[in-house]
Amino acid sequence: MTIYFRTEKERMKRKRVAETTKGIGKPKVGGEFELVDQEGRPFTSENMLGKYSLIYFGFSHCPDICPEELDKMAGMIDRVRERAGNALRPIVISCDPARDTPAVLKKYLAEFHPDMIGLTGSWEQVKATCKAYRVYFSTPPDVKPGQDYLVDHSIYFYLMDPDGDFVEAIGRQFSAEQAAKLICDHIGDWKGRLDKN
Repeated sequence: MTIYFRTEKERMKRKRVAETTKGIGKPKVGGEFELVDQEGRPFTSENMLGKYSLIYFGFSHCPDICPEELDKMAGMIDRVRERAGNALRPIVISCDPARDTPAVLKKYLAEFHPDMIGLTGSWEQVKATCKAYRVYFSTPPDVKPGQDYLVDHSIYFYLMDPDGDFVEAIGRQFSAEQAAKLICDHIGDWKGRLDKN
């Protein structure tokens, strides 16, 4: 009986987190966007519907944090698939569209996990997408062509539900195992249609 109440308490806490992000007076995270994937095909926010989406904003020339987080994301993908089936769409959106072409993203993300979808676009498209997701990013001013630089950006995974609504931000303090458990718990709580193809 104690286990039931503890499990139900945790489920209700997750439900409150998910519902709080949809409430009036809360900043909206997410929204419509139009980018291209690593194959050069159009990819919009509509393509996210039907599955949970795990979104990370980063860039391919990042020397340390992005590779660590993408390794963690690969672990999350495998753990979630093992426990909940093919219910998660892993997306990486570049904060550096000047260097991250679809071909660059395709090669880069293949090093981490074959299911990761890399998205890029024009600087204006990426800026609008980052703004919709409340992602901070900054490139240095006056960069000359061919010059190396770093992009400062927010470091979170954004979990979106099958309706495209924000569920939760997953920070660096989560291990792949902890994040996968959280994602699977949200998937288990979902009452609507869920595409597992």
